[in-house]
Amino acid sequence: MTPGPTVQAQGTRFSVWSPEASQLWLCLFDAQDRETRLPMLRDAEGYWHVEAAGVGVGARYGLRADGPYDPGAGLWFDPDKLLIDPYAGAIDRAFVYDPLLAALRGEGVDTASLMPKGVVTDTLSPVPMASPRFDPGGLVYEVQVRGFTMQHPDVPAAQRGTIAALAHPAVIAHLQALHVSAIELMPLNAWIDERHLGPLGLTNYWGYNPVSYFAIDPRLAPGGLVELRYTVAALHDAGIGVILDMVYNHDGESDAIGPTLSLRGLDARSYFRHKADGRLINDTGTGNSIACNHPVVRRLILDSLRHFVKQAGVDGFRFDLGPALGRMEYGFDPYAPLLQEMRADPLLADRILIAEPWDIGPGGYQLGRFGEGWLEWNDRYRDDMRRFWRGDAGMIGSFATRLAGSADIFGGMATRSVNFLAAHDGFTLADVIAYEQRHNDANGENGRDGHGENFSWNNGVEGASDNPQVQAARRRDLKALLSTLFCSRGAIMLTAGDEFGRSQQGNNNAYAQDNAISWIDWTGRDREMEAHAFALAALRAEAADLRGTTILSDADVEWLNEDGQPLDAGQWEDRGRRRLTLRYRASGLAVCVNGSDAACRFHLYGDVVEVAARAIEIRRPAR
Repeated sequence: MTPGPTVQAQGTRFSVWSPEASQLWLCLFDAQDRETRLPMLRDAEGYWHVEAAGVGVGARYGLRADGPYDPGAGLWFDPDKLLIDPYAGAIDRAFVYDPLLAALRGEGVDTASLMPKGVVTDTLSPVPMASPRFDPGGLVYEVQVRGFTMQHPDVPAAQRGTIAALAHPAVIAHLQALHVSAIELMPLNAWIDERHLGPLGLTNYWGYNPVSYFAIDPRLAPGGLVELRYTVAALHDAGIGVILDMVYNHDGESDAIGPTLSLRGLDARSYFRHKADGRLINDTGTGNSIACNHPVVRRLILDSLRHFVKQAGVDGFRFDLGPALGRMEYGFDPYAPLLQEMRADPLLADRILIAEPWDIGPGGYQLGRFGEGWLEWNDRYRDDMRRFWRGDAGMIGSFATRLAGSADIFGGMATRSVNFLAAHDGFTLADVIAYEQRHNDANGENGRDGHGENFSWNNGVEGASDNPQVQAARRRDLKALLSTLFCSRGAIMLTAGDEFGRSQQGNNNAYAQDNAISWIDWTGRDREMEAHAFALAALRAEAADLRGTTILSDADVEWLNEDGQPLDAGQWEDRGRRRLTLRYRASGLAVCVNGSDAACRFHLYGDVVEVAARAIEIRRPAR
């Protein structure tokens, strides 16, 4: 049985899986929102289906399910709840949280007027398959679609904040100047606000609270899947790949007092992980955990991934809280069924797959364990590089290891590291060197949310400063951090705006700030810093050594002190050492790192290279 709506010559066939329900209805809605219910029939596999004659593309619909109601045992059947089909290809409007969506059965609350409706969509012709547009050692550029162009002066006002805006020539020109290999789009799937945000006057901005794994949120793509497909094609024409950030670890139905919107109302006991006493497992910090390795859930996930590859031509996926994909009853397993099926699938096997390799569940930190075919966000890189430039003692060995591809984590012949110094979650890169403490009061949680330890520093003043010395020190440190990133082995990731000093005013958890705190200020960007990033990007694109992915050995490189001599054991162990040179033997390219507070002369190629305090210089031998 093919789940979801299937358009046929005489109408549309609808199918949904709900083995414990006693009855399901397909609910069709006309232009005046009048509802017509069609009873569905159940087959031996637990799929309910109905042939809806005369129903075609554009029809709006939902589902209702009846059956046992015992939330403590994971049974949530309630025919008063209109449900979104998990396979709906589009919805007619965005989700808006309302407490009535969480009403108990028997309270007489029908949620049809509160719920978006699924929309029957055309199946597009498959995008011709091609190898992913991505350089293994290239730059991944992380983008929150809405905030990226809300204030872009060159993008037409009607297009700002949408996926279509990413195809604008001015946006593409910026991506090309950075030599972006692939743009990584934060969640596009339709999401709902967390229940605590409305009373605070806030909304979910990042999108990490999905309800649908197929439908794109209408706020980001008024043109739906066609808009994404067009934008992907335009970026491909510019040589840029597209990676989608997918959230399969939980859904927006939250905890036991959350709203019933889709999966919970159809079969919570199969879709969600539960404890032995029936309570929801919460390995995500969001209220529930999807049972990713249940056979039907695996099919849902794989089908949605294939959908975006076939219908939009995307090049790959980044997986939020990635251990959820491999979590079994006994813990994380890199050979869990879902992970194996993803590697073996003809449409997915060659796609870019990036794991955020941690969640908050037992054994949730899995950096380095996803195996061949996967790239992984490397938070050890982030933390060690920040600590080196902050001035922490004893960091020279860790700095060198991270610069060279983190062989201690990934081993093998090639690194699978995605090196990053800042991401959407945490301080912006400019805030790393301007704030020692998080400043999240705007989130309405009394500053308790967000990371407490950021390995950040403020150069003498917390936050904004008009002191020229403080400003100069911050500019110096920001350039050093950017230089470090672009000189590192393996893939690198830059969050949009970090190349020109974007700030969130010290907010390191801006998930609910759909406003100027998070939106990128294109007119106020630091043009000098941007030029520095462009120059680094051009150098990395031209120098194969810098964007390589093979794990470096002593046969490939040598590590030198400032006198041009190999670092000895005592120097490696010197907790106060802040200087080194990485020199590639074959090409002679050298990266001179001066993390000390004084300028230094590095002896190289029989010459002297002047390196300013807290700076990096990249040199080649004279030809």
